[in-house]
Amino acid sequence: MALSEEARSRLAPRAAEIIGRYPRSRSALLPLLHLVQSEEGYVSADGIAYCAEQLGLTEADVTGVVSFYTMYARKPVGDYHVGVCTTALCAVMGGDAIFADLQEYLGVGNGETTADGKVTLEHIECNAACDYAPVVMVNWEFFDNQTPQSARDVVDGLRAGADVKPTRGAPRLCTWKQAAEILAGFSDGQAAEGHTAGPATLAGLRIAKEQGWTPDGGSNGAAAQRTGADK
Repeated sequence: MALSEEARSRLAPRAAEIIGRYPRSRSALLPLLHLVQSEEGYVSADGIAYCAEQLGLTEADVTGVVSFYTMYARKPVGDYHVGVCTTALCAVMGGDAIFADLQEYLGVGNGETTADGKVTLEHIECNAACDYAPVVMVNWEFFDNQTPQSARDVVDGLRAGADVKPTRGAPRLCTWKQAAEILAGFSDGQAAEGHTAGPATLAGLRIAKEQGWTPDGGSNGAAAQRTGADK
């Protein structure tokens, strides 16, 4: 799909803003690709050409980056990208079962989109949420401690237009294109809302405080004894 002149006009001021953030223009490539993805829903060949043109790079340079980072899609994505973590811990805790069930339930394969254009399903690598395994991500927002049934409930709500809320993080879901816009560096104002750390994440910190552990691996008392002994 070619970028229309109207799309280029929309992109121009934000592309200039992104490029202006960096002392070397090529450093702007990652957010610029997210900006293109926010317009197209993926990074097309024309999107690659646009980024190359803006930054004075070759299309091969840009393609190498797009093909390396999995957050850039090479074909259209639905309104909601549903990523099921199938890395080791999530997998053994039920992630593999969730992914298999959603494929059958939605009638799509990995990286495919439902006929209504609402949901694209994909298995994804670790998103640093092992303490809440198994985890499903919707447009990179967390849905923790999932089961096949709860994951079905999530996708049913997304397809029905219901107010589906993440477990942690932003209090409201955005669309795939809006998520790409945020990743390009344009906030939707939700960064300071919601909560990102729950009891499972904070358990280690709580225990450390209860035990008086310090960063050097000992307790406060032991550290004090060692200091006295050294004298």
